[in-house]
Amino acid sequence: MKKQETKPQKTWHQKHEESRSFGERLADSVANGMGSWMFIIIQTVLVVLWMALNFVAFIYHWDPYPFILLNLLFSTQAAYAAPIIMMAQNRQSDRDRIQAMEDFKTNVDAKEEIEELQRRLNMIEIDKLDKIITMLEAMKK
Repeated sequence: MKKQETKPQKTWHQKHEESRSFGERLADSVANGMGSWMFIIIQTVLVVLWMALNFVAFIYHWDPYPFILLNLLFSTQAAYAAPIIMMAQNRQSDRDRIQAMEDFKTNVDAKEEIEELQRRLNMIEIDKLDKIITMLEAMKK
């Protein structure tokens, strides 16, 4: 007889990952990137470089002090970053909620199995006690 192969069941996380759209994946990766030390370090280096080049530029200052263009770039970055990060946080909340529900289902199933095992152990104990009582009664006769 040939053994039937079963496909492994997908976890809730795998199902969730597969259901994400391109925009959701993009927002998550942007939020992950902007929330990293590497982003902060690179941005700091670029800002310092921007300021230094504008201070020492002898011929052409494309953004002279007080760096209004740089301020505009930061404002634009913040205007786009905030909603993207909020989208990623909302999805994280959804993932947390799904995980909590899956954990709850697992706990309920485990509780039912434990209760069933406890009932079976109680039945075995009762059967043993009944046998012992029967043996003791037989010994008295």
